Amino acid sequence: MGKKVLVIGGGGRCHAIVDSLARSERVSKVYCAPGNAGIATQAECVPLPVSDVEGLLGFAKENEIDMTVVGPEASLALGIVDRFREEGLKIFGPTKAAARIESSKEYAKDLMARHGVPTAAYRTFGDFDEALAYVKAGPIPVVIKYDGLAAGKGVVVALTMSEAEDALRDMLLDEQFGKGRVVVEEFLNGPEFSFMCLVNGRKLYPLDIARDHKRAYDNDAGPNTGGMGAYSPVPFVTEEIRRTAIETILQPVADAMADEGVPFTGVLYGGLILHNGTPKVIEFNARFGDPETEVVLPRLKSDFYDLIEAVVEGRDFTPEWRPVSVLGVVMASKGYPGKYDKGYTIRNLDSITGKVYHMGTGSRDGKIQTVGGRVLMVLGEGDDLADARRKAYDAVKRVECDNLFYRSDIGAREC
Repeated sequence: MGKKVLVIGGGGRCHAIVDSLARSERVSKVYCAPGNAGIATQAECVPLPVSDVEGLLGFAKENEIDMTVVGPEASLALGIVDRFREEGLKIFGPTKAAARIESSKEYAKDLMARHGVPTAAYRTFGDFDEALAYVKAGPIPVVIKYDGLAAGKGVVVALTMSEAEDALRDMLLDEQFGKGRVVVEEFLNGPEFSFMCLVNGRKLYPLDIARDHKRAYDNDAGPNTGGMGAYSPVPFVTEEIRRTAIETILQPVADAMADEGVPFTGVLYGGLILHNGTPKVIEFNARFGDPETEVVLPRLKSDFYDLIEAVVEGRDFTPEWRPVSVLGVVMASKGYPGKYDKGYTIRNLDSITGKVYHMGTGSRDGKIQTVGGRVLMVLGEGDDLADARRKAYDAVKRVECDNLFYRSDIGAREC
């Protein structure tokens, strides 16, 4: 009998996970809650929100699910992994306590400080006046982060004192993301990259490197978003840099969490920067990155279910990779990451021969429509990055929709 898998989530990351599981020889049925219009072509979508922990648990028990894979951070922060484990169900993801590596920037920074993990200098504040005084006494640019979850939008790289003051006001006085604290960090300069490792306690299963593009517009202009495109592999990340990142950052953090009684199982995502030639931590996430997952998993040669199962059971497993490059371009609703309209019809997707992962789509009267900020991730695969980039943008130009925009420079610096 093939395995039955439940994927929790509904964005592009989860579409990539569903796609990888659907290709597994060991999987006979994939469910996704709540899914989206694209996911519905490869999995049975279940109308349960990611926040309905008890509903999802009941579904998994009733349908005898063999493995659950958690996509979004919101479910992890609610303790979904703890509940599934209490009922004896297999689930891929960290406990609520371990997920604090993402859900609390302050916790993550303090953990790194205690264990000597290289990251930016920082201070944490709950008071607006104290934070503003600290920022005014220091150098600009400065990085200001909301302590809790903010859907990828709670980080401001303030290039001026005015921008810094506005960010502090938004987060501490206006409580844009809810009541919370802020972490003020020194600005680190250098190229960034994303390094995801699957983890069980002290066991590390490194995935291949990807690079994300956070700013909304070309030439890294505009506000931070959840990510406007990505590619993998990343040519400037050498094997030596990769090994250094594992030895000085990812393995020490996994060991530190185990030492402190909060062992991590799932995806430990390191958002890293090459600062003066040495990798340092910008942030940690406790789940697959989005949009990095969409360009990493298509390159995986190993059976994805085998890999997930090995991680959950703590068995040794070395992922194998296809020697190709994958680049993805996000097509987003005009106005994103601010206010945007929904309900625009997307046409001509069936003319694209490569992969298209749906991020924020729905179906109405048989037509695919926009329902989110980030709507599609259009991929190109090639022998090298330039080839993958050309194919991705050729495919993007085929998509017809009256309310989408995209960056035209994803991967341009490496080609």
